[in-house]
Formats: sequence, C-alpha cells, structure tokens
Amino acid sequence: MRSMTGYGRGEIDSNGMKFSVELNSVNRKQSDIVVNLPRDLAELEPRIRQTINENISRGRTNVSVAFHQGANGARHLALDTELARSYHEAMRALQKELNAPGEITIGTILQAPGVMRLPEQVINAQEVWPVIERALRAALADLIKMREREGRHLAKDLIRRLKAIRKYLKEIRALHPDVVKKYRAALLDRLQKAGLPIEINDERLVKEISFFADRADVSEELTRVESHLAQFAHHLRKNEPVGRTLEFITQEIFRELNTLGAKGNDAAISQRVVACKAELEKIREQVQNLE
Repeated sequence: MRSMTGYGRGEIDSNGMKFSVELNSVNRKQSDIVVNLPRDLAELEPRIRQTINENISRGRTNVSVAFHQGANGARHLALDTELARSYHEAMRALQKELNAPGEITIGTILQAPGVMRLPEQVINAQEVWPVIERALRAALADLIKMREREGRHLAKDLIRRLKAIRKYLKEIRALHPDVVKKYRAALLDRLQKAGLPIEINDERLVKEISFFADRADVSEELTRVESHLAQFAHHLRKNEPVGRTLEFITQEIFRELNTLGAKGNDAAISQRVVACKAELEKIREQVQNLE
C-alpha cells in the first residue's frame, strides 16, 4: 500500500551530457501529471506520461526534466568569421567617414557581439529518450519506495483505529439487550405515575414493547459494520492501489453508524456510536492520502 506523497530523482550521464529527472507527488483524487520539459524534448511528453501512468494510478505528479553539459563534455567556442569580417569592414568604413584616428585590432573585433559564442546545443529527442527513460525509471523507483514507506505508517494508524471501532461495537452489542428491558421498565413506571395501572401481560403493553424492540434492533447494522471493517482490513493488506476502494467502504460504514445511532435509543450506545464516528472521520482523512 502506498501514500500519495513522495519525491524521487534519477540522473544519468551519457556522452558528456547529464540528464536528470525529478518527481514529486501530492494528494489528488484522480491522476494528474504536470510535465516540465526543455523545448528540445517537448515531443517526449506523451512517453513520459505513459511511463508514469503505468506505475502511479492516483495523485498529482510533477515532473521536471533537465540536461546540461557534463564535466567531460566541454564545448569549444564558435567563431563567426563572416560576422567578424562584416564588423571589420563596417569599422574601417566608419573610421574613414569620420576621419577618426586609432587602430582596429583583432581584440576589438572579437569583443563585438556574436563574433565569439558558445555553439548552440541541439538535442535529438528520439536519440536521447532511452537515457531519459532510465533516469525517469530511477526517479520512479525512488518515488515509489518513499510512497510505500509512508503507506506502511498510514496502515499502522488505520489498523489501530479499526481496533478502537471494533472495541466500541463489542460494547454496543453487550449493551443492546438491556435497551428493551429499560424501555419496558420506564413505560410501566410512566403508566403507574399517570394512574393507569396495567397488567404486565396486557396485550397492548406486549405489542408496544415488541414494536419498540423491533425498531431498536441494531443487530443487522452491527453485523454490516463488522463486515465492512473486515473488508477494510483485507484491502489494507493488498499490494495494489486501494485508496478509492477504502473511501467507498468508509462511506458505507458511516451510513450504517448513522442508522445505528438513530435506532439505538440509549445514551450509552449513542456515546459509543459518536466515538466510532470520531475514529472513522480520522480514518476517512487518512484514506484520502492513499493511492
């Protein structure tokens, strides 16, 4: 299991050139890839996106690709002879027109803009793609390793919260049988205080208590919540993207807890339902960090 937060870097030297790829990812419900490429490598963007999509299914991934001349690949200065000759002729013509004294030296000409320059660095994207791909895959391996490490920490926290919810559910199961007994005693007490004595086996009383017991029965909700928790724990152990699945299961647990809280009709049960929801809300926040 992986989180959606991480960083990776890959760097490859080839023929005096150094190519580097940096990746960083943050939370995002869908896959979102932002690629920053030098102009000469712009045509490689689809390949880079495809490679990332094959390895990462969720989150915003920022990609930065760069290249520069390595220490062993120093470039020689280029001399524009034609431009130098043009400068020289223009200088002589100006000197003659102005009748200005002075010597036109080679140093003067070499200082003119554009005469001496670094050669333009043209990169063939198709030729360098294998090198960039190696750097990209190295960065991906680094990124995935970091995401997996973070994912393990999140899984431990989620398991601890699942145990807390199971503990509250166990307490609710223990409290539930007394709910009908308490209601029956409270109903009899109200009737007596109202001056309406009634036999314990009165059909109307039995029917009212049976109706209440049916409305307050939360055994099905408890069973479904426990089943959802088991599914949640099962998916946590999978070595594949599970974030969306866990989000759905979390929503289903919330739905069952809402029903359970509405049917509980007992302060002690309601307190434990609230505690379950508090833990589940923290789980929901953490699940949004998972791939």
